[in-house]
Order: sequence, then structure tokens, then C-alpha cells
Amino acid sequence: MSPELIISIILVYFSILIVIAYYTSKGATSETFFIANRNAPWYLVAFGMIGTSISGVTFISVPGAVGADSFSYFQMVLGYLPGYAFIALVLMPLYYRLNLISIYTYLEGRFGINAYRTGAFFFLLSRTVGASFRLFLAALVLHLGIFEPLGVPFWLNVVITISLIWVYTFKGGIKTIIWTDTLQTFFLISALIISVLLIASQLDLGVGQMITMVSESDYSQIFFWDFDDKKNFFKQFLAGMFIAITMTGMDQDLMQKNLSCKNLKEAQKNMLSFCVVLVFVNLLFLTLGALLYTYASTKGIPLPTRSDDLYPLLALKLNSFGTMAAVFFLLGITASTYASADSALASLTTSFCIDFMDFKNKQEEERQKIKFWVHIGFSVLLFLVILVFKALNDESVINAVFKAAGYTYGPLLGLFTFGLFTKISIKDKFVPFVCVASPIICYVLSSNSVAWFDGYKFGNEMLLINGSITFLGLWALKK
Repeated sequence: MSPELIISIILVYFSILIVIAYYTSKGATSETFFIANRNAPWYLVAFGMIGTSISGVTFISVPGAVGADSFSYFQMVLGYLPGYAFIALVLMPLYYRLNLISIYTYLEGRFGINAYRTGAFFFLLSRTVGASFRLFLAALVLHLGIFEPLGVPFWLNVVITISLIWVYTFKGGIKTIIWTDTLQTFFLISALIISVLLIASQLDLGVGQMITMVSESDYSQIFFWDFDDKKNFFKQFLAGMFIAITMTGMDQDLMQKNLSCKNLKEAQKNMLSFCVVLVFVNLLFLTLGALLYTYASTKGIPLPTRSDDLYPLLALKLNSFGTMAAVFFLLGITASTYASADSALASLTTSFCIDFMDFKNKQEEERQKIKFWVHIGFSVLLFLVILVFKALNDESVINAVFKAAGYTYGPLLGLFTFGLFTKISIKDKFVPFVCVASPIICYVLSSNSVAWFDGYKFGNEMLLINGSITFLGLWALKK
């Protein structure tokens, strides 16, 4: 597919997003930017959250990981279900009862200002890392398909990518994002389904034959029971449950959308319907991975060194499945990445403004100015972090994201669970030290686990361990 065609698709795509932004941002205030005036239809929020949760990481890395890990990722997806149920039945009632804009305000009332700021800081760190990874992945794909053939440097590619997000989010914020993410999720799911069908047709498989072929292949193994294996069911299931709780329920990004619903009942309907659809979408991504590896094996195509490169290589660089498949791949990766990144930028701006800039005591005109510059500041920060990842990243993106989340979301898990499940008062001024020490201890344990624990290797369960260490540290601070 020619760079000219790709550029045309991107321009049309973003023109649509900017038109949506224009109409949804009319008369926007800071409350519109942060929580859409608490008037968002729950079904739009639920549908748009699929795109936000999936991101470009899932679109490329989950199919790519099938070659080494089969369908083991689905064990984690099953763990999402009790995690999302906990969010809907425990966390959402709390957030709505307290009428929160930033969910970390809860920590101030429960513990004190130091715990509050510490929780918000770890969110800012976590979401900056996660959003940068996702944008890094999208930038690599766009570089492969467009900018590299035209001789455009990677850094300029990143500037263009982030600038486009800023343009359609800077005024309407979360209200605009709810509508743009709905459109982007539609493109994402359409691209996924059409990609699966087109690749199956290249293998001369009907839908029934495709299902049979995938289910009978070695790639389709879901459950793994060896406890020393990182793919062990209990590790993956528990990791999925706590990843859902922390990366959704204790994360300002996705909860900000839920808090934009009219009331608690609608927000709960949004969360429960969203999690059911997400299970089937992830199963489709795994099916796509099995088809990609089967196609490469059948056609004698050498596998790339990085599993994340398999789908872009076949769809874009080799144009193995035809122009239509390449177009839908491009739409899918663009939609999934921007649906995740735009809300991340809005939530980072929201958290910093509410949690660190004393927004509640400022007039609306001053709020708008602060929000504007904070929004620009985080755009620049994402740009810088992406360039660092370009220089340092040497492993599968999805593993890197969850590894980073295991360290940065652990203190949030410990803070919220201690607050929810105990009534103990603590020495608030020491909370930052506990929350910094916990990831450091986890890193030492992970680095030495093979020698210290008879060959055991930590995986995604590190998030639970991190949260537990934070919980115990908070217990030690009781008054």
C-alpha cells in the first residue's frame, strides 16, 4: 500500500474526529472537559471504553504473542470478569457517593494529604508510562507504513501523532472523547472482524473451517497448570483480576469516563456490559494471532525477531492479504491507539489540575488557562518518554506495559484496599516512603527470584505482591 494512500486515509480519519470535536466542545467548561457535565449516555461510554481498554498494544502484541504463549492470555481475560464486577459493585458506589472528579480525592478523606498526593503521583507515573508505550507502538507502525519510505525522522512522526490528539481534545476533553472513542471503537472492531475474515479467505477457509482449524491447532491451548510457568492459570487469572481492578477501577483514565454517566445505576450498566463484550473481542484477537502464524507457516514467510512486528509486517510491508486488509489494519491500529491515548491525555490533565493545582478554589477563567498549559505540558512529556522507549525498548510491548504496571500500580492497589477494608488510621506523612519502597522491594525480588526461590520467575502476579507489600507497610504506620 502506497504512503500516499495511507496519508489520505489518516487525513480523512482525523478530519472526522476534528468535526466531532468542533460540535461536542461548543460551550465547554472545565467541568465539560473533566466529566462531560455528568450527562454522558452509558451505552456510548461502554462502547467507547472497549477501544480505550484495548489500545494498539492489544491490536498488535496479543496476536503476536500467540506464537510463543498460545491462548494463555485468555486466562488473564477471564480474570478481568471478577475484577470488573468488584469495580461496579464496590468502587463505583464509593466514587458516586463522594461525588468525585478525581478518584484520588478519596485518599485524602481516608488518610490525609500525603496519601492523596502519593496516589495521584503514582497514577500520573503509571498512565504516562502506559500511554507512551501505546503511542510508541502506533508511531512505529506509522513509521513503517508512511514516514520511513518518505525519509521523515521518527521524532517528527511522534510530534505529528501527539499533535493530532491534542487538536481534537484540548477544548472538549472527556465529552469529545466519549464520542470520538465510540467512532474509533467501531473502526477497531470492524477492522478486527474484517481482518480475520480476509486472512481466513487467503487460507481458503470458511468461517466454520477457520474455527475448526484454530481450535485444533497447538496455538489454541488456553489453560496451563505448571506452577513454575509464567503462563500458569492461577497466576494469570489473579493477575487479570487485579490488573482490571487497578488499571480500570483505581485509574483516573477509565474511571473518569464512568463518572461522566448520569448516575450510579447507569455507570454500573456501562461497566458490566463493557466487560462481557471485551471478553469476546479479546478472543477474536487471539484467533487473529493463530491465523497470522498459520499463514506465515503455510507461505514459508520467515518470522520477524520481535513478535510485535508480525502483523504489521504481513499487513503493511509485505501486503500479504491485499490492499483492503492493509487499509483495515491501518484503521484498526490507528483507532485502537488513539482511543486509548486521547483519554489518557485528558485524564493526566484532569488529575494534575484537580490533585495538584487546587482547582476547586480557582475561578473558571483561571481554570481554563491552567488546563490549557497542563494539557500542552503532558503532550510534551509523552513525546519525550516515547523517544526514551525508542532508544531502550527490547521486549514485547505488551509484556513491558504489564511489567511497568506491576510496579507503578501496586502502591495504588495497596492504598485503596487498605482504605476500603480497614478502619485503621495511619501516620500519613510516612505514606510516600512506603509507596516508593514497595516497588523497589518488588524489583529486588524479581531480579533475584531464580536464585532465591529455586528457579521461580515472577510474572504478572508481581502486581498483587506489590500491593500486598504496600498494604503491610501501611499497617506498620497505624497510629
